[in-house]
Amino acid sequence: MPPVPDLPGRGEQLRLHDTRTGTVRPTEPGETARMYVCGITPYDATHMGHAFTYVTFDLVNRVWRDAGHDVHYVQNVTDIDDPLLERAVETGQDWRAIADRETALFREDMEALNVLPPRDYIGAVESIPSVAQYVEDLQAKGAVYAVDSDLYFAVRDDADFGSLAGMDAEEMSRVFGERGGDPDRPGKRDPLDCLVWQSARPDEPAWNTELGHGRPGWHIECAAIALDHLGMGFDVQGGGSDLVFPHHEMSAAEAQVLTGETPFAHHYVHSGMVAWQGHKMSKSRGNLVFVSELRHQGIDSAAIRLALLAHHYRSDWAWTPQGLEGALQRLTLWRQAAELPAGPDLAPTLQRVRAALADDLRTPEALDALDDWSMAALGSGGSDDAAPGLFGQTVDALLGVRL
Repeated sequence: MPPVPDLPGRGEQLRLHDTRTGTVRPTEPGETARMYVCGITPYDATHMGHAFTYVTFDLVNRVWRDAGHDVHYVQNVTDIDDPLLERAVETGQDWRAIADRETALFREDMEALNVLPPRDYIGAVESIPSVAQYVEDLQAKGAVYAVDSDLYFAVRDDADFGSLAGMDAEEMSRVFGERGGDPDRPGKRDPLDCLVWQSARPDEPAWNTELGHGRPGWHIECAAIALDHLGMGFDVQGGGSDLVFPHHEMSAAEAQVLTGETPFAHHYVHSGMVAWQGHKMSKSRGNLVFVSELRHQGIDSAAIRLALLAHHYRSDWAWTPQGLEGALQRLTLWRQAAELPAGPDLAPTLQRVRAALADDLRTPEALDALDDWSMAALGSGGSDDAAPGLFGQTVDALLGVRL
């Protein structure tokens, strides 16, 4: 955990868009704000789509802290899954070696981008005993059934299933099939029922549990990790917008049936998709811009972060060289202003930045406020010799940009 500067006063109550309700409404954490953000499947390096998501929820973390909350942030890493095993077969490498290498690189990228680390960073593999117990509990409730030697969760056992995504059954089935599901498998009670335990396959890793020799399904891993470390009714479930369905919908359904309580999370918050060369960045398409490659080219990590912050977190947008150049110019402007012996009173600017971030993370407006102060400081100076130092502390504490 890097040091986070303390700023004068307190930030405002954070309001965020909730995917379930379709509205921007206040988050209402207690003394400790609780957040779960779905992590990477570590079979390739961190691209700008990943970075946009984790910088987004880093802002949530920072705004809560500025408002006086402690933050219990949990993130998983899906260090056993089909894409990882497929990459191991393609490259002839051990799947564990790939997972370890890419997880380490991801963490290096996050540190470079000044993303505050989660309190708990949990691998899917280390959660297998917990997953197995939760699947047994779902079996006892009659919510899990067998198809051949695999186990499936009956999603309709959750009365709220489908309320997050707001899709009809036909659309859910289509998206489920596109995003790792198997709606057409014979023997399922409902096409949308999801795998919670897969029996061992030839030449694939598997673990011995009371459920037999196998490995977990995707959605139950996050349900288990969130329940173990945060409990029900935590404040924010976060991730990219491509996780709304099926992943967040099904994880919530599993947890709600397990506990008999609602909601799994009070806010479902989702970041937009980042495109490159005309398409959403995706490993399957191969149109990726990697954080590590830009860093190795000598691009300042603070500029990479600023390029991300120039877009509102719920926007879909395209990465461009021009956007990165604009971020480098902004970083130069801010650094020049922070080095002045004095500047204008920063209090009104700090208030503008806090207000913009508290209102659904309106980062473009926060950046404009800081640009205005910088240009005023460079243009006409000011008499407050503490203002440039406080300016640097502000952009570090609230935006995670180190000058």
